[in-house]
Amino acid sequence: MAERNLDFDTVVERANTNSLKYDFAAERGKPEGILPLWVADMDFRVSSYIQDAVFRQAEHGIWGYSDAKKSYFEAVQSWMLRHHGWKVEPEWMLKTPGVVFALAMAVQAFTEEGDAVMIQTPVYYPFKNVIESNGRRIVDNTLVQEKDGRYHMDIQDFEEKILQEKVKLFLLCNPHNPVGRVWSREELEQIGDICLRHGVVVASDEIHADFVYQGKHQVFADIREEYKDIAVICTSPSKTFNIAGLQVSNIFIPNPELRKRMKLRMDAAGYSQVNGVGLAACEAAYGDGEEWYQAMLDYVKGNIAYTTEFLKTRIPEIKVTEPEGTYLIWMDFRNLQMSEDELEELVVQKAGLWLDKGLMFGEAGKGFQRINVACPRVTLKKALERLEQAVKNR
Repeated sequence: MAERNLDFDTVVERANTNSLKYDFAAERGKPEGILPLWVADMDFRVSSYIQDAVFRQAEHGIWGYSDAKKSYFEAVQSWMLRHHGWKVEPEWMLKTPGVVFALAMAVQAFTEEGDAVMIQTPVYYPFKNVIESNGRRIVDNTLVQEKDGRYHMDIQDFEEKILQEKVKLFLLCNPHNPVGRVWSREELEQIGDICLRHGVVVASDEIHADFVYQGKHQVFADIREEYKDIAVICTSPSKTFNIAGLQVSNIFIPNPELRKRMKLRMDAAGYSQVNGVGLAACEAAYGDGEEWYQAMLDYVKGNIAYTTEFLKTRIPEIKVTEPEGTYLIWMDFRNLQMSEDELEELVVQKAGLWLDKGLMFGEAGKGFQRINVACPRVTLKKALERLEQAVKNR
């Protein structure tokens, strides 16, 4: 059976499908007809192997409680080994309905109310939410932006704050959303050694690991044997294969004591079996989705190149660094010298675009916007031309 869904140019109508991206503009305070390039899902049909797996589930007609058999783990294990050189063991794995849920469980499992949890802003905004909503304190090791737009970690500040604030848990984002960094082995060793020295658990969100264009994704737990003792590795096929709505993630915790504590929190939350359709989709994706994945990745690479060149040549006021990973681009509007309200007016009202504003990712995101470029090229072209016109007319 051949892969059928390799056309990424055709626009698929997503309106009136209960799509968070397309159908909830009014509910979220945006004008009707706005062009959405915000939430991180793709406007591409999934691999036909995934569709077929879901069709088989639907045709059977019974959707009772489900769990994964050996073939599911083997598909996940094979993908991790082939793409990241990491051999995972069956006993390490916990399945959750999403990475954010897993991060919330990690906050509950490895900290107490009032404890400090470290993040590196500007960062994916649910990191902040799962810390604060659980009554923990945020400690921010703010990323440092270089003159060329690239970000790096402030290692000295990282260790100083761990000591000063008695940090118990660090939420790592790698590849980093939204700044697009793929952290190097050397960078991860620096922070990993610090966390080892001070007994800090590292919950590593690696959901974008399959989108790497520069460098190589380093699985945190696989860098050094000792890191297995402090690592919670959060993975999912949801970004790679555009199946976020099916709610399935695979969390790997090599340390049995940490895994037991995490499982206890999941039990306390009342969570057990994963969505049966999600299980089928994940197994099909990792088992048979390679051709679709490679074709999609090439297309997204082309969109990133198109976007960075467009901004450089036609809207030079907006600075951007080509991302090393993810399909999200972090755009710097600060040269326009606009207030946050003025920038929102420009993007939403003048350009008619729904992006994610930088302040959602922390104070360090002020003056930035995040755009999702995983869409047909014609959609991306329309969005960038709207933005160009709005900037010219400001």
